[in-house]
Amino acid sequence: MFNFGEAQIAPRKTESGDISFSRSIVGLRQDRGITLQECARLTGVSASTWSKIERGELSPTVTTLQKIAVGLGIEMGDLLASTRTGALAQGRRAVSRNSHGKDHASKTCKNTLLCHELKDKRMVPVRSTVTARSSDEYAEWAQSDAEIFLYVVSGHMQLHTKIYEPLELKAGDSVYYDAQGEHCWTSVGDEDAVVLWVVTS
Repeated sequence: MFNFGEAQIAPRKTESGDISFSRSIVGLRQDRGITLQECARLTGVSASTWSKIERGELSPTVTTLQKIAVGLGIEMGDLLASTRTGALAQGRRAVSRNSHGKDHASKTCKNTLLCHELKDKRMVPVRSTVTARSSDEYAEWAQSDAEIFLYVVSGHMQLHTKIYEPLELKAGDSVYYDAQGEHCWTSVGDEDAVVLWVVTS
């Protein structure tokens, strides 16, 4: 449902990384006994894109991940989690230490999913480094049924939407917005802005 950055062709990796993720995607499809064409119909992600992801040739955007999650009826964080937990329990929690999380980079942002091992969350926390400097760097702007809270940890950035003029945000600033409107983020100046954002799942 949300997207920051266009798909990025990535080299194959010999260790976990893309290969582990690719196997996970293949497993999700095979567990359901569906074809690439059926996956495309369910998720809105083309069969050719599915095929490249499964072969480890394409690093999907956050939007693509969310489309897959919604189409297959699972949480986006589960797509990136390397292990699965047992039954849900009351009072559960997850901790992400400094510089830890599940990394997922695109051409315009370096995203780290926080507390990704906790399943069935009502919100998804993400730490992102915004590398884009122009809205033209986005193949498509983000759009979803979610609501987003964004807090600027460091740097200077702009929130672009189709309705408003670009919103200038600096360290310590925050914004809450409806993501149904198309939007994207860019950093201003030489320093990449670092943001913490929470999206409803």
